[in-house]
Amino acid sequence: MGIISWIVVGVIAGILAGYLVRGDEGLGIFGRIGLGILGAIVGGFLTGLVTGGDYVTGINLTSILVATGGAVLSVIVFHAITKRQRTGSGPL
Repeated sequence: MGIISWIVVGVIAGILAGYLVRGDEGLGIFGRIGLGILGAIVGGFLTGLVTGGDYVTGINLTSILVATGGAVLSVIVFHAITKRQRTGSGPL
């Protein structure tokens, strides 16, 4: 799938992830879209590793679901990192 398709799917996934994972990180819509694009890339990569093929192609429901899963994962990881930095807890 081309980079433009990943960006479009990532924008959709970022918006959906914003509704699925709530937080007070103050990212705004552009931050969520950025995490959505990152999640689309990560989700597509992980799906390719697990399935052994490139089943995520184009802008379709499968691609959006995979990207949304990756975006949700990206938002959760982001929450974990920023929470640890705000509270000062943890080994970092």
